[in-house]
Amino acid sequence: PVTGAVIPPISLSTTFAQEAAGVHKGYDYSRSGNPTRQAFEEAVAALEKGKYALAFASGSVTTATVTQLLTSGSHIVSVNDVYGGTFRYFTKVAPGNGVEVSFVDMFDPANVEAAIRENTRMIWVETPTNPTLRLVDIKAVAEIAHRHKNVILVVDNTFMSPYFQNPLTLGADIVVHSVTKYINGHSDVVMGVAVTSNDAIFERLRFLQNSIGGVPSPFDCFLANRGLKTLHLRMKQHGANALAIATHLESHPLVERVLYPGLASHPQHALSARQTLHGGHGGMVSFRLRGSGTAGGSLLARSNRFLASLQLFALAESLGGVESLAELPAVMTHASLTPEARSAIGVDDGLVRLSCGVEDAEDLIRDIDQALAKAAEVA
Repeated sequence: PVTGAVIPPISLSTTFAQEAAGVHKGYDYSRSGNPTRQAFEEAVAALEKGKYALAFASGSVTTATVTQLLTSGSHIVSVNDVYGGTFRYFTKVAPGNGVEVSFVDMFDPANVEAAIRENTRMIWVETPTNPTLRLVDIKAVAEIAHRHKNVILVVDNTFMSPYFQNPLTLGADIVVHSVTKYINGHSDVVMGVAVTSNDAIFERLRFLQNSIGGVPSPFDCFLANRGLKTLHLRMKQHGANALAIATHLESHPLVERVLYPGLASHPQHALSARQTLHGGHGGMVSFRLRGSGTAGGSLLARSNRFLASLQLFALAESLGGVESLAELPAVMTHASLTPEARSAIGVDDGLVRLSCGVEDAEDLIRDIDQALAKAAEVA
């Protein structure tokens, strides 16, 4: 408002001058509050149809801070095919803080009800799940959660972004994102964010944000806010490319099964259409190379040949950037899961995950086809 700049400036200052002792203009120290961070938080809150948002230095710090809402002796019901980093925190860190986690197949919401205990204080949902792209009925789980006293429903909305899904409108209490992914969208920022409309939850989370101190830099907030300006454009292209690739893969002889909620063959296609927005189903596609589950190393070798032969898709972890990425969850993003846990959710050496970027769809399909042709040479 002072200069007329159409882009919010970066405020790099760590401290702010006060008019008198204890009297300031809303900011005193940048860990506690920063103008650039606040601009980003307000924008994300608006997109998620929430009242408040709090930014963090990573998605993992967001998970850890939200979990700090709970006291020792609490219990969490988590979706079973959860992101590997969340699984690692829930199994390796949370127990040390006196928090127990049960992993539940939420394909049927009744399983959630059955898993709730007297000390359950949080239900943790990802939908679609990573990397098997199964869905959780957010509204149904919210109704279950709110029938029980003091149970908070948290939904990780990273895979869909605020453009394709708004869990708060379906009954969630908190929505979390790895901002690193679609919200920023350019693979050059590591950040996280939590959004809520609950005043008490917000006040507690704001206290934890300041006290634990896992806040992002002003420059990262600036970049992420810039990414938000093209979110709707990027998500449309991500979704269109994912549908085109998934449809093509369904007819490929080397592909055993394609996992994408936008396909009519997906068992929860109707749920996806019901709880998502703008006719979108996300930009993530997983598929199983034919031969999944066979003994020996031939399947892993075939997967590695496919991944090594890709030219447009980069072999890399993460997702949601403008560039297309491919990975093998069993040995990359989900390597922290136990072999038993991976087997239970269907993550084997033949499951490939694609993050479909915004390149030309025909170019991406040609790249996949030539890589599959080379993978077919592996016995």
